Amino acid sequence: MNSSGNAALDAAVHAGRAERIDWRFRSIAPTLAGLTLDEAAARRANLFTDGFFGPFVVLDAAALEHNLTTMARWCAERGIALAPHGKTTMAPELFARQLAHGAWGITAANAGHVRIYRAFGVSRVLLANQLVDPSGLRWLAAELAADPDFEFVCWVDSVRGVELMTAALAGSPRPVDVLVELGADGGRTGVRDASTALAVAEAVAKSPALRLRGTGGYEGALSHHTDDTALAKISSYVDGLRDLAVTFAGKGLLAEGQVYVTAGGSAYFDRVVDELTKPWPGGLDVLPILRSGAYLTHDDGFYREISPLGAHPRITGVETLHPALHAWAQVTSKPSDELALLTAGKRDLPYDEGMPEPQQLRKGGVLTDLTGHTVAKMNDQHAFLILPAGSPVEVGDWVRLGLSHPCTTFDKWPLLPVVDADGETVTDFVRTWF
Repeated sequence: MNSSGNAALDAAVHAGRAERIDWRFRSIAPTLAGLTLDEAAARRANLFTDGFFGPFVVLDAAALEHNLTTMARWCAERGIALAPHGKTTMAPELFARQLAHGAWGITAANAGHVRIYRAFGVSRVLLANQLVDPSGLRWLAAELAADPDFEFVCWVDSVRGVELMTAALAGSPRPVDVLVELGADGGRTGVRDASTALAVAEAVAKSPALRLRGTGGYEGALSHHTDDTALAKISSYVDGLRDLAVTFAGKGLLAEGQVYVTAGGSAYFDRVVDELTKPWPGGLDVLPILRSGAYLTHDDGFYREISPLGAHPRITGVETLHPALHAWAQVTSKPSDELALLTAGKRDLPYDEGMPEPQQLRKGGVLTDLTGHTVAKMNDQHAFLILPAGSPVEVGDWVRLGLSHPCTTFDKWPLLPVVDADGETVTDFVRTWF
């Protein structure tokens, strides 16, 4: 692993490599039990001949590196900071790789995530959510007091929230940086109009415990489409974030220093960057921050279809992202010529943004492409594979599945093998912490 530039994170990740493999990691070969992650990786075990238990989800080493490099280069060229959402993977080793590729910080979704990040030494965290829980706020105040290098910023979207935060943070030696979150009809959290936003900003400016640093929000909840109407809606929303930041600056409500304006899931980051990198009024030092996280592994479903660097790219001159997550499941039953059952289900694979996609068949050690096959549904532990006429699939064969939506894949697997170009040789392991 390259240095992330965060010594505490690098040290914690290095220490974590001493964890030993055991029964907790259900798919990992028993022959690797007792070995550290580094020792097991050095064995270069084969998924199919060295005792791994199916089903298993694997990471493609080359695709990971390609996606890391591609996104880092594009953000640098566009002059935008990247704070990838860590909830996608909850894997500190991958956080470190993202930071080593130039990421500005790591985004979190709740206080529990921040606690995990801090346990691994992540030094700059953007919490893309409200934090009004007194317990979480008291813990945060203690973290900020104990580590002067720890940088933290989160959302606010109500005067009541500002009051709760101020009360819970009473006596804290360091103020908490906040951004007014802009919402929209049909969206999630966030203020719905400019007058409410201004009232929240004014409340923050009066709070002894908070500092207003800018604006933030999430555009991905506003659409799942890429037609002109949908894309215009996204651009208009992000432009609203700009307008609020300029308004707050004009009224003297922003704290001294750089202004943060942030948006960006993994579906519309092109539109976010287009809007946030437009010229700002003179004298306003703005750092635009993109929070996309799923770019790291991309996918074979939702993001393949909607990402600006997917199958229908909206960004020119940049190579598209590569899917880096795949599953392997064995055929356990073939009740008829039209149906086979795979040993993988909802407990193993994502299904919230589409069914897994059958892609390859492994029969007797030989790989062939699998076309015309679909997964119709999944139970807890089985996938229903619909077979076309003349299908070669038989009991005992293995099927590689493309997956849709990485955010609901990683949380099912505490340890994922990383495979080499052959798709079978394990060269590393990635530990997740959900």
